[in-house]
Amino acid sequence: MPTRVFLAPSEKLKKFNFSKEELAEEFSHGGEGGSLYYYTGYPQPDARLRLIIESAHASIEEMYYWILEHLRTDFSFGVVDKITDVFTASEQSAFWGQSQQRLGIQQDRVQNYMVSIGKMVKDLFAIVRELRIIDEKLEPRIIWNEAARAVKEGKPATSVPGVKAADSTLKSEFTDLVENRGGQIQPGSIYHLAQRVGYATLPDLFFNTKVFDIKSIDKVVDGLDFNPNVKNVLRRKLMQFVNWKLKSDHELEQRRRFQIRYLRQHWDTIKMYMSWVKPYLRNVKRLSMNPQFSESPDLVAAFEGALTEIELLARQKPIKGVYPCIVATFLHRTRPHMDFHREGFQHRGPVHVGRVELTLRAYSWTEEDIKNYKAYREAEEMDLLELVDESVKSAMDALSDDLEKYLEGLGAPDKLTKKPTPVNAATTTKKRAPPGALDPFLAIFKGFGELFSPFAPIHRKEKQPARTKPDAKAAKKTAVITIYQVYKNYKKSHRLLSW
Repeated sequence: MPTRVFLAPSEKLKKFNFSKEELAEEFSHGGEGGSLYYYTGYPQPDARLRLIIESAHASIEEMYYWILEHLRTDFSFGVVDKITDVFTASEQSAFWGQSQQRLGIQQDRVQNYMVSIGKMVKDLFAIVRELRIIDEKLEPRIIWNEAARAVKEGKPATSVPGVKAADSTLKSEFTDLVENRGGQIQPGSIYHLAQRVGYATLPDLFFNTKVFDIKSIDKVVDGLDFNPNVKNVLRRKLMQFVNWKLKSDHELEQRRRFQIRYLRQHWDTIKMYMSWVKPYLRNVKRLSMNPQFSESPDLVAAFEGALTEIELLARQKPIKGVYPCIVATFLHRTRPHMDFHREGFQHRGPVHVGRVELTLRAYSWTEEDIKNYKAYREAEEMDLLELVDESVKSAMDALSDDLEKYLEGLGAPDKLTKKPTPVNAATTTKKRAPPGALDPFLAIFKGFGELFSPFAPIHRKEKQPARTKPDAKAAKKTAVITIYQVYKNYKKSHRLLSW
């Protein structure tokens, strides 16, 4: 059997606050000094019982369900967690072929979803990049609009910080991208007219004349002391610029709203695909063979054989804060043969017969100990679900700030990265209520209370008893008695030697 045996204690248990590892007899060949003790990789139990049954015809599935129902129903160990469920079959067996066929179907589904998720994450970068470009274009427009509102209110445009830079940026964008498209100077543009005689000052006039409303163009231009032809061209260019700016503002805002809604839909689709792919990843993990069992001498490629390990953690209600816990480990070495389980069943399934090794361990654990043990067992395996979350999360880290900002603007924020919230000292202190209308009168009675407080008897508060560690004796006794009763009852009910 592929029993876990180690010559030296494991250091992993210490990382999960288990100070001592179980040292137990795993092999015995009789005679003096025949027992061999090894480290099993489990925390030191309060008690341990072991039962090995080998039969060429009896089904080993019956033992698993008998122990499970006996613990859950007869001894009220109502909370049962399955910690481990792995198997390995020989490569030439029919069971291996059937399981690999099912595994291939699940892997194909995972591959299709992962390809779709990868493409959508790639498209997400393009959407966020386009939103960044739109925000860059809207930044000077926001300042320009603030200056326009200030002028309407009778304030000077220079009262708005950055208005000169914003106006120059927008006019430069107009001359470069609207008038001279394609990188070449087009006929009729400001820079093309500046090359003609009499219009050399047109670019300077265009960039230095601040106009924030179409109706005020004539008034501003008429106040300039220049050639009428130059003023007419300037009037036309300022009209085109202001009209382009106002129309493009509406276009950019509409485009930004559409892109944010599309981003919301895109992100929801990615999350939906992630929720769809996770069940298939769980199936892939459960259908995958255990590589450690493949190297076991109990499994030969040419034989019809399979190795299975199942581990359950059952617990009762806590007794003084401590749970009576039982860890039941089933190690199966079986010869599965494909058969119909009942009349008319459309699929054949494996019926397992062979050898089973049952180990019952009694523990008295707190809630924290139970969580540490589960974390210890999960740390031994690679979780495929984390691969999807981490791959998407690593892509989201570069976009998290911008992506959350855009999603929050739509009223549905998503926290992609958990950031620690700083503790504000002002929020931890008790807030003082605002003074009420009766406070001056109530303060008088408070003053009398402070005046006569030295003559009042002193009521000393009784000291609270210090918190002690939970008493594990009762939970330990319950767990030890339970595994003995389960062990004894199983042997008696199956006509095995017992005392």
